[in-house]
Amino acid sequence: MTNGENIYFDPLGAVVWALVIAITVWAATGGLLRVLRQRQILDIPNDRSSHKDPTPRGGGLALVIILGATWLGAKLAFNLLDPSLGWPVLAGFLGLAALSWLDDLRSLGAPVRLAGHLLAVGLALPGIVAGGAVFQGLLPGWLDMVVAGLIWAGFLNFFNFMDGIDGISGVETAAIAGGITVLAVLGSVPSAQGYAGLALVGAAAGFLIWNWAPAKIFLGDVGSVPLGFVLGALLLSLAVSGHWIAALLLPAYYLADAGVTLIRRAARGERIWQAHREHFYQRANQNGMSHNRISSAIAVANTILIILAGLSVVLPTSLFVTLSLLSAGALTVALLMTWMVR
Repeated sequence: MTNGENIYFDPLGAVVWALVIAITVWAATGGLLRVLRQRQILDIPNDRSSHKDPTPRGGGLALVIILGATWLGAKLAFNLLDPSLGWPVLAGFLGLAALSWLDDLRSLGAPVRLAGHLLAVGLALPGIVAGGAVFQGLLPGWLDMVVAGLIWAGFLNFFNFMDGIDGISGVETAAIAGGITVLAVLGSVPSAQGYAGLALVGAAAGFLIWNWAPAKIFLGDVGSVPLGFVLGALLLSLAVSGHWIAALLLPAYYLADAGVTLIRRAARGERIWQAHREHFYQRANQNGMSHNRISSAIAVANTILIILAGLSVVLPTSLFVTLSLLSAGALTVALLMTWMVR
């Protein structure tokens, strides 16, 4: 069996699998927490932080090791991953985890990080686009790959930048991956991607137990960068298969918050790669909203985006439907961001 489309999606079995992953990540993160405390690998609060107490960082190490082992086992034993999530994507996932762990321990600098991101994307992208063009033939083949690669690298950095309050990255991971699982249940994407989505949902749930406010441990770059990478791979795979509306809707909040903030900072001539507290969710926290309230609001908005993504694959294709779904998604995100800075 070489293609994820040939795998029957067993919802009950997939849910059990996700629960096992969630419990394993929860237990492993608890053990890692003790080690990080003992070794004093802590995130010390500064004027750009959204937390007040020194907190262990690098909690994503347990998550990525378990996901990587699950991924490898599923590939070798059952071939549960289709070609778009093959060996190059797994290598990029683990390689970025190793690079980001070093960065968590001692800052490697933006040029080194960016070079690693572009290398991982460049090696994995040919497998993603092997099934078709990301922009559905609107761009020449070489330009399609270049633009898709830049978008992928940008997305994984957006995902990393947005990891600034308790629970937010776990919520976003579960939402995007859960949306992809819904599309697999509806029969619109290969079942293998549904299994991959549920594995990510389980891992995010297990980590959220420790990361929900008040967080006992932070994800760190070792978690957020690889997660952004693999979620980007799944979203690009959606676009390649023709479901580009869903690929835009599922990460819409993160894209909007990070994108608008980046444009505003660039317009002021600021160094956009430096840490700051200007994201909409950060401004909400500065205005007195709790981490729990903000992350919960994001989860509600993401639920609406998942419903819209599901509708995009079951409703008849037409310009009216496309514009209606994208407008509803934009309105959902706009209302959320307006509420954050009201």
